[in-house]
Amino acid sequence: MNSTDTAAALEALIFASGDSVETLRLCEATGLSEEEVLSSLETLRARLEKKESGITLFRLGTRWQLASKKEYASEVRALLDKKRNTPLSQAAFEVLAVVAYNQPVTKSYIEQVRGVDCSGVIQALTQKELIEECGRMDLPGRPILYGTTDNFLRCFGLSDISELPPLPQAQEEQQTENAGNGEERE
Repeated sequence: MNSTDTAAALEALIFASGDSVETLRLCEATGLSEEEVLSSLETLRARLEKKESGITLFRLGTRWQLASKKEYASEVRALLDKKRNTPLSQAAFEVLAVVAYNQPVTKSYIEQVRGVDCSGVIQALTQKELIEECGRMDLPGRPILYGTTDNFLRCFGLSDISELPPLPQAQEEQQTENAGNGEERE
């Protein structure tokens, strides 16, 4: 592998990791010595700086990471803020309610309650950190279980999930029980 191919391979590895990567892990992945990897990373960094690219290669001690260049920070921030601050759709509120009141739940349970595919909504709620994967069921296929997050509690002003208002059906059942016990209905 020549130095251009090595630099491209390292770029792909760092990009695919999505996070910073130790130099030694890059050596293991490529089968190259530390000196060869460091030389190729410097070649990659120089190429990204010279090239009209929106990304750069950062060295963080013994780790390497691809990141957007400083001069594009305002555009990146605008994109991420717009994505983060998008209001929740009716479907998102429905899925959030199913998860909050029935957690932990599987995607198939949510879809059974709503009657439609919820993959995109679940992904969006996960990205907004309102729900998270909280385990797997011990069934064939090991389906993912979803639950609410601390961010969900903060967003809805709750200190605990038990502070959720009762469901309308639960209120009616409570009132029926109270009436059966001789208590007056309000």
